[in-house]
Amino acid sequence: MSSRPNGPGGRDSGSGDDSRAREGYHDPTAGLAGAAPARSALTLRLVLAVFGFIVCSIGAALAVTVVNAPVPAAVLAFLAAVAVADIIVVTRRKRRGEPG
Repeated sequence: MSSRPNGPGGRDSGSGDDSRAREGYHDPTAGLAGAAPARSALTLRLVLAVFGFIVCSIGAALAVTVVNAPVPAAVLAFLAAVAVADIIVVTRRKRRGEPG
C-alpha cells in the first residue's frame, strides 16, 4: 500500500504512466449516453500551427519591410508567437504519448 496521498477523485496524481495517454482523459463527456470518447488530432494541430507560424512570420516581415505598416506586423508577430507556443504544447503532449 502506498503511503502517498491520492490526487483529486481518489486517483494517483500522476506518479506513474497510468495517467498519461488514457482514452478519454481530456474529455469530460467521455462515455456519456453511449458516446465514444473524443480523440485529439494532435498531428493536424501541429501541422496547422507550423503553417500558421510560417505564414504569420513571412507576413510580419513583409508588413515591416515592404508596406511599412507596424501595426499589422505586430499583430502577425503576436500570432506567430501564439503558433510557437502551440507547437511547444503539442510537441510535449505527443512526446508524453498521447494519441493523435
